[in-house]
Amino acid sequence: MSTTETTTTPVEIPSTTRADWQSDQEVRWCPGCGDYTILAALQFALPDMGVRREDTVVVGGIGCAARFPYYMNTYGVHGIHGRAPAIATGVALANPDLSVFVIGGDGDLLSIGGNHLLHALRRNVNLTILLFNNRIYGLTKGQYSPTSEQGKVTKSSPQGSEDAPLIPLSVALGADATFVARTHDMDRKHMEEVFKRAHQHRGAAFVEVLQNCNVFNNHAYEQITARKNREDMIIPLTQGEPIRFGPDGSKGVVLDPKHGAVVVDTADVSEDDLLVHDEARDHPSVAFALSRLSPNMDEPTPMGVFRAVDKPVYGERNPVTEQPPGRQLITDLLHSGSTWTVD
Repeated sequence: MSTTETTTTPVEIPSTTRADWQSDQEVRWCPGCGDYTILAALQFALPDMGVRREDTVVVGGIGCAARFPYYMNTYGVHGIHGRAPAIATGVALANPDLSVFVIGGDGDLLSIGGNHLLHALRRNVNLTILLFNNRIYGLTKGQYSPTSEQGKVTKSSPQGSEDAPLIPLSVALGADATFVARTHDMDRKHMEEVFKRAHQHRGAAFVEVLQNCNVFNNHAYEQITARKNREDMIIPLTQGEPIRFGPDGSKGVVLDPKHGAVVVDTADVSEDDLLVHDEARDHPSVAFALSRLSPNMDEPTPMGVFRAVDKPVYGERNPVTEQPPGRQLITDLLHSGSTWTVD
């Protein structure tokens, strides 16, 4: 071995169970809330992610979902409304060895936080972003949100919302997010697999979790996620396979030049006409078409990984090989008195 070569000892990853990732805080959401299942899914998935609790940070904003940092036995930040992606970006850039999770609702991340979310995605910051979409403001008691369907009657839209809802996956793909997926709170195993895939991805991973709010928007996705409806309404995305669903694969998806992704009866088309799912397509246009397949969430809806591509991670395009000259100066200033003079 030459004198310039160095060796590093791999950091040992201890074996953990869900209990190791649970904090000592009492979990408090409304009885029956989908947040309980999502929390359990993440805690069950983390032991398989190859991370240590002391190297994991959970960042939340404001809202029901943003209580996650209290319930995770990790480092955590409870930020202010909409700012979780910005705070998490700072954490991830300050220490690239950390696993950083961003937790937020559709209101938190798509309304006041929409700007921060877009920039975290387009920059490809190494974050795992979980957006819980219940199409309502839950913590503030039932106002319509950026994902609420048109005509939604709420306390803040008594005559029905006029707004066209945002489709979170379309927003993420429009920002060129390198990992985009969807899962739902009625299938814990599917959530676990999607969460593990998202964390494994290097760069900005965005996961939409369809979630029920049984107090202010009950049965939000029952037409899709109820067990009796799943075979007909959930379109599983499997890498490298033609997109089929329904009893005996009787339904499928094709690309239409005029209408984009369209559901068809497989008996009416050839096998070669069916869209073969490829999450690794460099261009997001096909994934975007799939994200628009059920804009109102009342038609067959794709579920799984829409896009997973490798691109340079923010902060690693121009790696710093030496300590910046100003770093020690900044450290000295932070540990000095309450005032200082900058030349």
